[in-house]
Amino acid sequence: MTDRIAGTHRQLTNTVKEALRDLNIQLALLNRRFGGRVELKDADWTCLDLLNRQGQLSPKELARRTGLHPATLTGVLDRLERGGWVARERDPDSPDRRAVTVRALRERNPELYTMFAGMNHRMDELCRDYSAAELEVIADFLRRTAAAGHDSTEELA
Repeated sequence: MTDRIAGTHRQLTNTVKEALRDLNIQLALLNRRFGGRVELKDADWTCLDLLNRQGQLSPKELARRTGLHPATLTGVLDRLERGGWVARERDPDSPDRRAVTVRALRERNPELYTMFAGMNHRMDELCRDYSAAELEVIADFLRRTAAAGHDSTEELA
């Protein structure tokens, strides 16, 4: 790679990283506003979103995936359960009678969809401007960015 091409590549890479930082800020603001409307703290929303996407999990697995201390997770689950967002149920597959799993109560999901309707609509409009091939590249980039974030989070653990 020539110095000129390398310099351009470095500059574009920095532009992408800046754009990701801007995106992070905007999504954090959106999540905070959304959370205020449905009375979910950031950690509550993270846990609920994981449960909705991954299905039921044990509290231990949920703590591992979110990086929350088990005592903190207990408070999160208490709030989510009181709010009618999740249910804790005995794990029928475990020999330990105390073992539980946590599942999202999907009956409340329409509230979430309503809150995110504006963003979902804007994302649909935005994606219409890209070809299928471009969307595949974008999706690949975002998946790989999420994996890099996961790996970086693990390094800091």
